[in-house]
Amino acid sequence: MQTVRDAPAYPVPDYGLRVLHALEDAGFEAWVVGGWVRDALLGAPMHDVDVTTSAPWQETERVLRTAGIEVHETGTAHGTVTAVIDGQPVEVTTYRVEGTYSDRRHPDEVRFVRDVREDLARRDFTVNAMAYHPDRGLLDLFGGREDLARGVVRAVGDPYRRFEEDALRVLRAVRFACRLGFEVEPRTQAALAACVPELDGIARERVGQEMDGIVASGRVSWALNNEFDVLARAVPALIPMRGLDQRSPYHAYNLLEHTARVCAGVEAFSGGVPTQALRWAALLHDAGKPMCASVDENGHGHFRDHQRAGAILCKDALLGLALPHEVADRAAALVRYHDRHLSASPAGVRRLLRRLDQARPGEAPTLAYQLLDLQRADAIAKARPYAQRAVELDAFERVLSAELSRGAAFRVRDLAVGGGDVMHALGVAPGPEVGKTLSALLDDVIYGRVENSRDALLAWLCEQR
Repeated sequence: MQTVRDAPAYPVPDYGLRVLHALEDAGFEAWVVGGWVRDALLGAPMHDVDVTTSAPWQETERVLRTAGIEVHETGTAHGTVTAVIDGQPVEVTTYRVEGTYSDRRHPDEVRFVRDVREDLARRDFTVNAMAYHPDRGLLDLFGGREDLARGVVRAVGDPYRRFEEDALRVLRAVRFACRLGFEVEPRTQAALAACVPELDGIARERVGQEMDGIVASGRVSWALNNEFDVLARAVPALIPMRGLDQRSPYHAYNLLEHTARVCAGVEAFSGGVPTQALRWAALLHDAGKPMCASVDENGHGHFRDHQRAGAILCKDALLGLALPHEVADRAAALVRYHDRHLSASPAGVRRLLRRLDQARPGEAPTLAYQLLDLQRADAIAKARPYAQRAVELDAFERVLSAELSRGAAFRVRDLAVGGGDVMHALGVAPGPEVGKTLSALLDDVIYGRVENSRDALLAWLCEQR
């Protein structure tokens, strides 16, 4: 059971109060609504304050500007303006109800009303359909506070209607369940399951925003086990994972269960704060396995080159959800090397750093530590005899830290010589040969064949001529 208060555990921030007071001093009604109310009842701090009011947006704008408050017209078609006070935005929206949703994404019409109760009735989930005022207290018409205490996400009114109005609410329900650590109420779950196919009609960037929120919650493992159909509709690369028997002595679980355990593992190994790219890499690290699967004459499963295939799938999936290119590239690099054996030697560390730098120049050290967390999570999600690999990776981390501390070379620019030195030593003009020579020198340094000092490298060059 959740610990839920009768009133917020802390006051409405001053910037929110200024908006409320300005509107009410002008004769209008106003309430704080949405996420601030929900999280305040849970005792969780939240900075974003949304206000709903009986004032038409034109009056809201006039009143707030008269009160010396900066105002921006950010969604006037839906009655919304944004006040900015001390750098804090406060969205202010006129009470409204919405008409039918022909495209199951956008209301065909928005009608402004005078009663806050009508406005609350059109919202998605009960925990988001509460209003609060410092003097009038909590307005909870649909049992949102009780649902907070029960730990459930429940639709306001008819759940089928809520999801048919906007199919993106299917993903929003899962995101809120993940973020709050809740379950989806059974009737809402039934409607959610029935409306999952409607996600196909939603713009991919909107799907990507919600899916990224699910991944960012740290509870994507729960979502894989409890809301797989929703996740698979959003990320089709997950579909072949369900029920795939890996037929391997290395694995005690089918592919989907293994993936869920890896997702939980990266949360644990990173102290609950893995990067966005690492979380996505955990979700999709084995996405290439189904297309690379084969079974030998002994009935053992093999997934040759699934790392490469998975990296491609991962990048395509994230870009298809309109996530940033840098996140897609980082996640793909982690997937590409998630199964690579890491040799706990200086040369082994330098080889990995070079490969990661080629994938994301300038980010190799950070990615290397993330890769360790991914490999540890992957190890503990395998059969018990192979979970020991998670501990063995500590030795690699020690060498990694030592190499980075001493400024080990893993990029051409780390070499103690440059292109001019090569041209002078070999008597060659600028051209491709210079770059090839520097790359070969880096290989020699990485593998420990020569010390990374100017004298040693120049002598080495002369020896190799």
